[in-house]
Amino acid sequence: MSAAFSLVFETSTPHASLALAGRAGRVELREFRSDRNHNALLFAPLQELLHDGGHREIGLVLVGSGPGSYSGTRVGIAAAQGVAMALACPAVAVPSILAVPSAANGAACLAIGDARRGSFWSARVENFCLAGEPELCDANGLEAVLSAAAAEGIAVFSFEDPSRFLLPGVLARLVKPEFPDAVRLWQAWLGTSEENRRKWSAEIPQPHYLKPPHITPAKRPPLVRPG
Repeated sequence: MSAAFSLVFETSTPHASLALAGRAGRVELREFRSDRNHNALLFAPLQELLHDGGHREIGLVLVGSGPGSYSGTRVGIAAAQGVAMALACPAVAVPSILAVPSAANGAACLAIGDARRGSFWSARVENFCLAGEPELCDANGLEAVLSAAAAEGIAVFSFEDPSRFLLPGVLARLVKPEFPDAVRLWQAWLGTSEENRRKWSAEIPQPHYLKPPHITPAKRPPLVRPG
């Protein structure tokens, strides 16, 4: 991980980005917007970063793990792992909710999102790490969480349009739309503790699940070979 450059993927929202970051602080950023076809738009900017300016000594690949768009996050993780294999270097997933303006400099803040079917999620961020796993709640629980954040005076952000939460006016005004980017993901990696870096590096990159992955049972028993 001591090589000169780190390649960073952040595709967990429609506001996707890639970055090539050097130890001296120089960063090249490529941004693109896509609602559903990150897989079609990712590779042109990736090729630019990998090939423009000649050979780069890339020793680490970072990728945002969400919570966010499951499809977009999977595309980013798959691409990051493929590049890391080709370059024979590690691929490490970093929570995307660390890579927003409200979390800059390790500030405490609260992320919220729509978990669908009448449920919501919240997660506290502080010192470039998650204070705990994202928690699910109903509409009343979300209002209670936001009221507590207001009392504490910490920022609240969401990757989604705040109007979708149907909150009372005073609470609705607390929520700011913010989106992660590859540069801030890299800064979160640099700012977090060595313990967190070791923990993230030891894990296989995968999307940050809000619920256990759903497995649909087979509609009929498996075929059994005769005899």
